[in-house]
Amino acid sequence: MTPAEVMALFKENGRRTVFIGTEKAGVIVALDQEGRLFYVYNGEVVSRVNDEAIKGITNRSGYLNPGGDGLWPAPEGTCFGYEYATGNWRVPPSLTNARFMVLEQSANSVTIEAEIDLANASMKAIPTIFRRTITVSEENGKAVVIQKEQIEYIGAATLNADEALLAPWSLCQFDTPKGTYARFQAGLPIRNFYGESAEFRVEENGIAKMYNTEKQRWQVALNKDYEWIELILPAKNLKVRRTAEALPAGQNYIDIADAPVDRKPDGDPVKYSFYSDPSGFMEIEAAGGCTFPLTPGTVLEVVIRTELSAAE
Repeated sequence: MTPAEVMALFKENGRRTVFIGTEKAGVIVALDQEGRLFYVYNGEVVSRVNDEAIKGITNRSGYLNPGGDGLWPAPEGTCFGYEYATGNWRVPPSLTNARFMVLEQSANSVTIEAEIDLANASMKAIPTIFRRTITVSEENGKAVVIQKEQIEYIGAATLNADEALLAPWSLCQFDTPKGTYARFQAGLPIRNFYGESAEFRVEENGIAKMYNTEKQRWQVALNKDYEWIELILPAKNLKVRRTAEALPAGQNYIDIADAPVDRKPDGDPVKYSFYSDPSGFMEIEAAGGCTFPLTPGTVLEVVIRTELSAAE
């Protein structure tokens, strides 16, 4: 779809958008759709666009996943997770119903924010502000998107490590034709969230590749020793490369796993992850960290660079 077609789809369904950059290197920011970002490269919206979610409304009957790139709170599961406050998996309504406001905007940059009240699986209320600063540019034929992802804790009480855990987490979605694969450094630890994934992975010349599949969903998590991650879509002649800057002093990566709520988040901390869904999309993800004690006004932050270019 072209940028004009995607923005028209949002407008027809009463959803506000902001466009920054150009049709060669741009971003559509969906202010009324979880503040999601839709990447534009060479005249096309290359991010996943789910028409059903844009035309509909998420409610108790089920979650409509919009696609694009979303800022979510981590962890997903465990006793401190944000998707199990009701006992079953769901995206917090405060996020799906959020209406982001523009704080600053220029031709190539925008800052948006929304107040989002969270509740974790231990029933601790955590008031926050989600803030995203997005800058886009064209560099040697690449579209380069810099995202400063922030979650500010605005609760009145100081929280300790035995009460809550929180980190910003960018989940970036793409439709995945057959042959799409994740690429990352081989020889470093890999953590599986949804069962063993070795059958989908090949390693050669120090590089690991993991292919999308209709057989099962899989998610692998990568620790702080990884320098970069890539998603390669040969059918679309597209390469997506993500890198994340070092976290602010005092903030540390956390366990983001979708694990049972009777467990504490005690797995290896996660910097990057990939998720493959049998329905035909993959996510290339980057996470930030947390600090303790979590005092009023604490801002948790991760800065992510995403490069869109022709597949090799």
